[in-house]
Amino acid sequence: MKILLLEDNKKLNEAITKRLKLKGYNVLSFIDGKEAYEKITEGFSCFILDINVPNIDGIKILKKIREFYSSLPVIIISASVELDVIKEAYDFGCNDFLKKPFFIDELEIKIEKLCKIQNDKIYFDENSYFDFKSALVVINNQEIRLTKKEKLLINLFLTKKNQVISYESIENYVWEGNFASLESIRSLIRRVRKILEKDYIQTVVDTGYIFKIT
Repeated sequence: MKILLLEDNKKLNEAITKRLKLKGYNVLSFIDGKEAYEKITEGFSCFILDINVPNIDGIKILKKIREFYSSLPVIIISASVELDVIKEAYDFGCNDFLKKPFFIDELEIKIEKLCKIQNDKIYFDENSYFDFKSALVVINNQEIRLTKKEKLLINLFLTKKNQVISYESIENYVWEGNFASLESIRSLIRRVRKILEKDYIQTVVDTGYIFKIT
């Protein structure tokens, strides 16, 4: 399981990272909010966020996560005891809140409870899947490496499978807030359709696309 940890206290960050790696988790840790913000689409199964960190705070990162991942677990860790801060964290979709100081054992328990996701591989059918750990598509045992935009598009489709995704949502997620023409989006869709071979991606006229899998 791949975990994103954001904690600006270097010693605490290192201690948590070391403990979680000993448990067999794949941990990417950050002390800067902006750096963490730029990595949230990298196929994580769980997020652990401090609130008061440099550049972009944990609440803003939580809001961004929830734009694209409605169900992935987010644990907030913070020294703040202000009710408004705690309420805001829950309002924006955190799954649990852990007040500093805490025993790392407490955090481990919450991770085991909330974040243990059994499948790091999402299957399109019995012979094809996307591996969140390696960000590879595997079709009939053949590994296919993706460009960054291809990976982001598939990641978006799989987090919102069987849901209509608008052109605007694709632009915001895949182009990370930069402008993308409709033709650029269609060109990317054509490339991904070719990679996947089967027609999982269906066009919703004048709206966007839907990724149909069971």
